[in-house]
Amino acid sequence: MSGLTKPRPPDPRLLGFLETYDRHISDLALALREIVLEEAPDASESVYQVYTVAIWFGFSGKMKDMFCYIATNAGHVNLGFPRGTSLPDPNRVLEGDGKTMRHIKLRTLRDVERPFVRRYIQAATEQAAPAGARGTGKSAVKSGIKKPSKPRRAVK
Repeated sequence: MSGLTKPRPPDPRLLGFLETYDRHISDLALALREIVLEEAPDASESVYQVYTVAIWFGFSGKMKDMFCYIATNAGHVNLGFPRGTSLPDPNRVLEGDGKTMRHIKLRTLRDVERPFVRRYIQAATEQAAPAGARGTGKSAVKSGIKKPSKPRRAVK
């Protein structure tokens, strides 16, 4: 990315969903979101709140075409890849034992800022979309929760 444009701001509802987490976790999720959008500024973004907050990114808006996601947990944030088993893993950071999905656990802002994080996002983007594919650059927010849940706090 040229650095001249700033990624779109998060939807206020996403910010509200993240308020149930420790500030550290919401900051990690938002920093990671910014990196994904710097690498794929035209990506569609789908925000889900059910038992966790998940932000999925893709180019068609269809779940089957998503290239990565961010999922919150009480003590870390996952950067996940729906087709992670087919991604190169030179840094040996991909975790998971499912048929196709893999993720990277990120616990600190320093983790999020490591250069390999962008390389995995780039590889997933290239894998999911043919050269020149563009998304809508729009955000959609979906919640399966009718009322706010109790705040999630990290166990110390």
